Amino acid sequence: MRGRTDASFGHMTSPREQPSPQEQSSQVSFPRQYARTQRFTLGAPRGFSVAPDGGRVVFLRSGSGTDRSHRLWVLDLDEGVERLAADPGVLLGGAEEELSPEERARRERSREGSAGIVGYAVDGAVELAAFALSGRLFAAELRAGTARELPVPGPVVDPRPSPDGRWIAYAAGGALRVTGADGSGDRALAGPEAEAEGVTYGLAEFVASEEMDRARGFWWAPSSDRLLVARVDESPVNRWWIADPAHPGREPQAVAYPAAGTPNADVRLFVVDLTGNRTEVLWDRASFPYLARVHWSAAGAPLLLVQARDQRSQAYLTVDPDTGTTEVARVDEDPVWLDLFTGVPAWTPDGELLRIADTDGARVLAVGDRALTDARLHVRAVLDVGAEDVLISASAGEAAGSPETGEIHVYRVGRQGVERVSEGTGVHAAVRTGPVTVLSSARPDAPGSVVRVLRDGERVAEVASYAVRPVLSADVRLTEAGERRIPCAVLLPSSWREGDGPLPVLLDPYGGPHGQRVLAAHHAHLTSRWFAEQGFAVVVADGRGMPGRSPAWEKAVSRDLTLALDDQIEALHALAGRFPLDLGRVAIRGWSFGGYLAALAALRRPDVFHAAVVGAPVTDWRLYDTHYTERYLGRPEQEPDVYAANSLLTDDGLTAPREPVRPMMVVHGLADDNVVMAHTLRLSSALLAAGRPHEVLPLSGVTHMTPQEQVAENLLLLQVDFLRRSLGLTA
Repeated sequence: MRGRTDASFGHMTSPREQPSPQEQSSQVSFPRQYARTQRFTLGAPRGFSVAPDGGRVVFLRSGSGTDRSHRLWVLDLDEGVERLAADPGVLLGGAEEELSPEERARRERSREGSAGIVGYAVDGAVELAAFALSGRLFAAELRAGTARELPVPGPVVDPRPSPDGRWIAYAAGGALRVTGADGSGDRALAGPEAEAEGVTYGLAEFVASEEMDRARGFWWAPSSDRLLVARVDESPVNRWWIADPAHPGREPQAVAYPAAGTPNADVRLFVVDLTGNRTEVLWDRASFPYLARVHWSAAGAPLLLVQARDQRSQAYLTVDPDTGTTEVARVDEDPVWLDLFTGVPAWTPDGELLRIADTDGARVLAVGDRALTDARLHVRAVLDVGAEDVLISASAGEAAGSPETGEIHVYRVGRQGVERVSEGTGVHAAVRTGPVTVLSSARPDAPGSVVRVLRDGERVAEVASYAVRPVLSADVRLTEAGERRIPCAVLLPSSWREGDGPLPVLLDPYGGPHGQRVLAAHHAHLTSRWFAEQGFAVVVADGRGMPGRSPAWEKAVSRDLTLALDDQIEALHALAGRFPLDLGRVAIRGWSFGGYLAALAALRRPDVFHAAVVGAPVTDWRLYDTHYTERYLGRPEQEPDVYAANSLLTDDGLTAPREPVRPMMVVHGLADDNVVMAHTLRLSSALLAAGRPHEVLPLSGVTHMTPQEQVAENLLLLQVDFLRRSLGLTA
């Protein structure tokens, strides 16, 4: 689940690439604009790579704020100009893009709704880029600005050049293949295994890409002469069937879904050279079945992070690539669970193990056993490991002098201590190689993000954004509420004035692990702002279980996810004394975990909540995947009472309905292969059996995302209509 919060339910620019007046016009409704621009992400630069010689920054960007097709660009820092490196419209000859099932699955796992070049990989010098379009392999020479197709069998998935730029490896047809960068010498290095159905090489399994944030299945050696390749055998995994009731003539789609308590895919790792010789990497897979991270750099031996199934222990392993044997570099243990982080584990330049660890109640950056940061920072990710320092992403920790509600900053951690790189209130991110840093900054009082390029700390360029300006301004108030100091965002209608009286309230949370909603960024609150403009006081609260504060805050929900509801109520009541909130008219809406939370609110606390919009909810945690669910609730066969206590289907609000009964509108995509439609169908059956009125809105052809423009737009409008009817509000 990983915090999916689908809220819908110097440079050169040509006139053609600017947003049209119609796109910028305030006459366009927010729901339509929001859907058409894919939450205002289209036209914004993303996916940055920095050349080690400091001369180039490579990135993706679509042609306008409503153009779904992303192109590959190069910013020449010496000349101060942007050049188009690859245009999918040209490369495909204007043909519509066709996606293979494997690519569709990858995009669903990453919640990628756009088109064109949505991902790419570069060689070590950032001179060659490889990417897939319509299952075909393309390579771009970044200095020359030329791109060409390489004749290889497809459909191609996740192509990646070797560090020396001579080869491109890719997954296709269940095999890991390699071709010369000039298109010659294509061959299979591992697989396919025709006799073993469900076996693939070079692809990540479901729980790795959905929950571990590991989308890759192969890794080049720094010497470019061999690779580490994952072999995934899905034959032990139970098969579920996703049907399309709107098209009964189509066969259901088989999905290997590892639900809580059931078998996972069998994942192995091999060292494979360019002739196809392979050596299995050996570790105690019975104790540590999850391959969570793989790191292979010139600073040391290949490094693995493997996890126990209960995620309370994990081992850092070094690999001998000649023999496949491993040695334990370190074992971490935690009585609750261990989180995974971007950018670690890694080696420092002098060969020490770099990791993010929970130590003495704080989340710190550590080298070996030495903590490089303390409780004043809550470390979130490692962005770059340099010769003199480490670049990290972090929030203010529990010991910080003052709260920085919703802020995320970039810091340098080195011999001179800790230095903040980003400036001003906001959410900041960075990519760095050598002396060049690409710093992206989003602020609560300004739309979009500003992307600046720094060389040795000095600004040398800014990357243009073509994103459409929203017709709304977020105008959000960030604060803390209650004894627990719960981070909150509050949005009131722009027309409200002192003395106008209290407003009906809409809680708009995600509320679950890995899904921070209270952010010091403008666009994070646009949908909440639109609901506020419909006459609601909107409250977004990030209670226990949410990231960005402390390990104890996140781990408080172990075995009891319903604590998230307690914190929503605490925040609501605490804010009522400071804002015009009518506690006699309170609704809640949410998607995914937020949908679960909304249904929980209506069932368990009808004394507080008067209506709920329940989007793609997890209703029975036995139907959700292993890695996510078992981290928080354990194994269902071992702790059935925990699953029953957290389930909506066994809730005593159903079996012994609490009065008064509150209306619910339940929304779900029929094609959802993450939170499958069975969750909503079982909830609806239980509600019907209990005699509880409710509405179900099935979305034909929609997955866990709602990328379709008409669906996304009308879904917002239907939610407002339901909330007005349920709370007795006039139109």
